[in-house]
Amino acid sequence: MKNILLIIIAFTIISCKSQNQKSTEKLNVLFVGNSFTFYHEMPQMVQTMLNETNPNIQIHQSTFPGMFLLDHLEKTIISRDAESINVRKKKDTEVTETEIKLSERKWDVIILQEGTVRVMIPELRNYKVDSAIKKIKAFVNNPNCRYILFSTWASKSEYPLEYCYPGMLIDLTLEKEEEYCSENIENLEQHNDIINSVYQELADNNKIERSNHTNLFLNIRKEHPEIELFDDSFHPSVYGSFLSACEFYQLLTDKNASGIKYNGGIESDLAGILKKTAE
Repeated sequence: MKNILLIIIAFTIISCKSQNQKSTEKLNVLFVGNSFTFYHEMPQMVQTMLNETNPNIQIHQSTFPGMFLLDHLEKTIISRDAESINVRKKKDTEVTETEIKLSERKWDVIILQEGTVRVMIPELRNYKVDSAIKKIKAFVNNPNCRYILFSTWASKSEYPLEYCYPGMLIDLTLEKEEEYCSENIENLEQHNDIINSVYQELADNNKIERSNHTNLFLNIRKEHPEIELFDDSFHPSVYGSFLSACEFYQLLTDKNASGIKYNGGIESDLAGILKKTAE
């Protein structure tokens, strides 16, 4: 009995020590995306949450207005203001700002965000989005980096709905004038199901994780319509950004958002609903 007790005590000490090492080891997280990510300073919201429980996790970002994942590797920013950027295709000798960011340290976690419409059109998804994920993974110098695909949400739309792009904007191998389209969407639930399906396809193809934002946004829209998640048809409001931050906090810490005090500057009762929904 005495030997069993000593074994239990020893195991407990080792377990606590390993957990403590994990909670104090510095981890660097990089968001790569556009305004869906940086609206209302969502990455900074995540950092404020982490500072309460896991200050060892440090948030960084490479996020620019209207920039898709492949643009982060192929476009040079030539001018910018608070709300927009002008870009051109980079020259062979140039590196983009995101490439510089990707190279500056050994990233532990990289969160990748693409425009929702681009993942819904099969040709765009295959030629552009999937390609971008693979190129970013190949560029990063940490084989143990954890990748999370930011699974975005259904827009505020009138149905039926269909998204289309001409071939010339997708790939030179496609017919220039032909339009390539998403499925014809009849309602919000179908819209949500399609988004879930295509993000899961991308995650599976690249052996990476994906977030649950798609379903979280739908849950709030159905159960708490009094909480306005959008600033316009696509972009998150401060409530939408706070919900996004709660999800990322949980993915990075494996802790419930309800356990943190930070409310993102919004009403405490609504922040409580958003935190609970994220769980």
